[in-house]
Amino acid sequence: MKDIAPAISPPAGIGDTKPTNQAVLDWGHEVALLTKPENIFWCDGSERENNFLLEQADRQNVMIKLNAKKVPRSYLHRSNPNDVARVEQFTFICTPTKEEAGPTNNWSEPAETYSKLQNLLKGAMRGRTMFVIPYIMGPPDSPLTKVGFEITDSIYVVLSMRIMTRMGAVAVKRLGNDPDAEWNRGVHSLLDVDPARRFICHFPQDNAIISVGSGYGGNVLLSKKCLALRIGSYLARRQGWMAEHMLILGVESPQGRKHYVAAAFPSACGKTNFAMLIPPKHFRGWKVTTVGDDIAWMQIRDGRLFAVNPENGYFGVVPGTSYKSNPNAMKSIEHDTLYTNVALTDDGDVWWEGKDGPPPAHAIDWRGNDWTPDSKEKAAHPNSRFATPMRNNPALDANVEKGEGVPISALIFGGRRSDTMPLIFQAFDWEHGVYIGATMASETTAAATGAVGQVRRDPMAMLPFCGYNIGDYFRHWLKVGKCLTSPPLIFNVNWFRKGEDGKFLWPGFGDNMRVLKWIIDRCEGSEAAVESPIGWLPRPDDLDLAELNVPHKSVVELLGIDHEQWQKELAGHQRFFESLGGVVPDELLRQREKLAARFSE
Repeated sequence: MKDIAPAISPPAGIGDTKPTNQAVLDWGHEVALLTKPENIFWCDGSERENNFLLEQADRQNVMIKLNAKKVPRSYLHRSNPNDVARVEQFTFICTPTKEEAGPTNNWSEPAETYSKLQNLLKGAMRGRTMFVIPYIMGPPDSPLTKVGFEITDSIYVVLSMRIMTRMGAVAVKRLGNDPDAEWNRGVHSLLDVDPARRFICHFPQDNAIISVGSGYGGNVLLSKKCLALRIGSYLARRQGWMAEHMLILGVESPQGRKHYVAAAFPSACGKTNFAMLIPPKHFRGWKVTTVGDDIAWMQIRDGRLFAVNPENGYFGVVPGTSYKSNPNAMKSIEHDTLYTNVALTDDGDVWWEGKDGPPPAHAIDWRGNDWTPDSKEKAAHPNSRFATPMRNNPALDANVEKGEGVPISALIFGGRRSDTMPLIFQAFDWEHGVYIGATMASETTAAATGAVGQVRRDPMAMLPFCGYNIGDYFRHWLKVGKCLTSPPLIFNVNWFRKGEDGKFLWPGFGDNMRVLKWIIDRCEGSEAAVESPIGWLPRPDDLDLAELNVPHKSVVELLGIDHEQWQKELAGHQRFFESLGGVVPDELLRQREKLAARFSE
């Protein structure tokens, strides 16, 4: 069989700068002895290295260079059709006991798993180059920043990691020469991209990750979900901080008052759109800036939560992205972007369903086949992606590199719910807010599960990403709240409520600024709210709806609470807690009782 990742031969001065930390050198030597690569390439993150690797990727047909005038310095990658998404069923948390992994994770015994993976990795890099990627997650001077090294045999991974992390000399410098310093060990090999030999395994106690058999970003960019959330959440609990699946945005009023907000949404709920929100014309003078669109690492300082975005780029879903839905994302991906599994037009541009303008008369689809508008198959895969540097974002926040982080005024939870959940409500206090996060849910789509509209509980949007027992995760949230003297206010949003006609009641996108403004007003002490069984609700007049073409009746419905639906919701909360097998903290069980009692008053 033809090698899917043939070795490259770099010239002198490229790929030969080794780190000086002996522990890293010993580990690299150990992996090389196991995998038997043809050569070892030590990445330094330089521009010269990047240009060389892009040339090699183009020559090997791993990447296709796009039209330099239409999409400057950008490339298209096509993954194997059997390898286009994260594989939760093959993602494991490998802790000494099953209880430590908890009821929401796939567990695997560490020693057995290491043995299985080492057998798969034996000789796996013969005829290939073993790349060693040093990187950091977080601003270079942040106390939260973590060092990682990823070994891979995929050029695509190296080029993506250069976008998504701060890679190279900055990581080597941060680690230093202490052989006992903390750093994450990540090993990845494509093997033969066989789904039967595809495993993504996390060893929290060893700060280690091994991923085999996949080339898809979410499975192989080990900095992202693997370190930033699964390993990160484990380290955060042990070290007293928080690793969360949250965007971070800044909101500045025309008077110059600025607040930062972090928000947790499951997939398909508009996280990137919200992080890059552009206020409607009515809010002239207001500014929204992006700190991060996916991950927030937060620490307690002076009784408040401060957050950093540990990433250096955005790894976003492409279909549906347009100048109407997300102008800032479109501007971000106009250049220096690595696209995966989108369509290639005849003039060397990229196209996907939902892009502005008419579809091309002819293109090559994500599988490499001819495509026309009459084709039955989609041109771009529904989970096709862009990787682009955060510096491309015209709305990037000025404090994104601030090592101490930005102070968080509000935390927002939200899911895709066609009924029950109002547009916006506020928790009574921190403990109540943790309950709201712990019971949050989102309706699945056919693309994800084959069942449309099924309500799936996804606590804090961390169900696939919490690296330890979910009950202990809830306890950590409760413990953090006790340490905060000025805690963020906690809110729940739902952009997706539908009317009787099945259409969305709320326009979403930029008009979400109207909800965000009420949140900020509440953070500044506004009393524009009414108490309800589920929390503090705005009245229709409490929201700034000027110049919004939504009937008053729809606004009332958006903010309404249907008691019958909420009885079903309460039963859903109970079923979910029971499904976790006794790990739920007493505080959250009592919160459910209080909620039920408020509805019976």
